[in-house]
Amino acid sequence: MFSLLTFETERLIIRPVTIEDAPFIYQLVNSPKWLQNIGDRKVYSVTDAERYIASKITAQFERLGFGNYMVIKKEDGKLLGNCGLYDRPGLEGVDLGFAFLEEHEGQGYGFEAAIRLKQAAKADFGLIQLQAITIKSNISSQRLLTKLGFTFTKMTMVEEGSDLLMLYVCALE
Repeated sequence: MFSLLTFETERLIIRPVTIEDAPFIYQLVNSPKWLQNIGDRKVYSVTDAERYIASKITAQFERLGFGNYMVIKKEDGKLLGNCGLYDRPGLEGVDLGFAFLEEHEGQGYGFEAAIRLKQAAKADFGLIQLQAITIKSNISSQRLLTKLGFTFTKMTMVEEGSDLLMLYVCALE
């Protein structure tokens, strides 16, 4: 059995995604901004979301001890979005990713959650570098990555025949 860590910041609780989060995951991965900036994960029902969590999210936690985390507002327990450390096919190394429901964007939650996961990546999981990918049109993601200390390195294709993505890298100090 593996141990799942939960992290906190001044305003947030950052805990592993579980099957119980399926209704929120269904909503998030079908939000207009997710579909535009990340793509269709083929999660068309809460049941699909449960399968997605079990096959992708829980499986990575079992394999690596880290993965996709729910970002929750401490004040009222509201689910805001996700931030995670991902082992993505087609990328060498661990990818930092984030997505929030549109009504929670622009309030610093992404920065706060990502900074805490960057700290955990080094201190708790022994990582020395993180990567991040984004589409060229996602300017807000690019700005956040730069603010987090990531540097654009090149355009890359994650899987054969896919669109080119911007690859950012950050050494963990």
